[in-house]
Amino acid sequence: MKKLLNTLYVTTQGAYLSREGETVLVRVEGETKLRLPVHTLDGIVCFGQVSCSPPLMELCGEAGVTISFLSEQGKFLARVHGPVSGNVLLGREQYRRADDEADFAKIERSVLIAKVANCRTILLRAARERTDNKGTEPLTSAAAHLMRILKSIEREYSLDVLRGMEGEAARTYFGVFDNLILAQKEEFYFVERGRRPPLNNINALLSFIYTLLAHDVASALEGAGLDPAVGYLHRDRPGRPGLALDIMEEFRPFLAERIALSLVNRQQIKGKGFDKTEIGAVTMDDKTRKEVLVSYQERKREDIQHPFLGKKVAVGLLPHCQAMLLARYLRGDIDEYPPFIWK
Repeated sequence: MKKLLNTLYVTTQGAYLSREGETVLVRVEGETKLRLPVHTLDGIVCFGQVSCSPPLMELCGEAGVTISFLSEQGKFLARVHGPVSGNVLLGREQYRRADDEADFAKIERSVLIAKVANCRTILLRAARERTDNKGTEPLTSAAAHLMRILKSIEREYSLDVLRGMEGEAARTYFGVFDNLILAQKEEFYFVERGRRPPLNNINALLSFIYTLLAHDVASALEGAGLDPAVGYLHRDRPGRPGLALDIMEEFRPFLAERIALSLVNRQQIKGKGFDKTEIGAVTMDDKTRKEVLVSYQERKREDIQHPFLGKKVAVGLLPHCQAMLLARYLRGDIDEYPPFIWK
């Protein structure tokens, strides 16, 4: 298993990362702010104007530490990593399955079952937690519709039909997402999912957390010897980590959307921490971004009972568990890929 909290997030603009022996140094304006042994890290994520020295990149490549570069707003730009040492037989099997419609339909179906089930759990929990019963009817009604879609997905193997059901489930879930926002309604309101670019505060927040989650899932897949770019639900597109986006679907409601709602409803972040650019895109300021990162890392510390493994694992290890299970399925060690379903 990989260590928890093993990702270094660098958000301070102008920071410079360098190497000292087997240690990563973070300097700001010539002053060393942080020293970390490279063996304690699995990934480094740099936001905005953050640079790295070539010797550090060499060290990280040799140690298997991925360096990701994102814009200040959280848009993925590039990733630097060393040689891939995954099992060649596993890799060939992954590519073969991706070209077999019947095979990747099975994986896509499993991922969609988890996604819809976890969205439904979010709505039902929110409805139960309402003490005044206000706003519960739309949530329970949407949850009931998601259950009907879930039952249909469990019987379906046609790719086109499955993708149509995914779209219907997303419209149902996000159609009542605004009901889950209980505080700061003037600054945080949800009409529809928008991302390129996000045009309001809640979409900007969701997009940022999704980027963090995609990075963690991609790293977990690489660690299991899988190619994050070869997806099943998200088909091949240059520069897109399709498989990471696939597996991420299982965690979006449970991890990303719960964190976003918690930050807003508990008023840990404020509307004043978001700015709108000339083209209408919404961005977060540095203080808000750091608050989100802290909450994300704290959530990764929490333990949860894994539904398939039957053991308690840290939330931060869930992507590694699912990557391992997918690898076992592709190798033929288990008959079905068991997705993460939150209960």
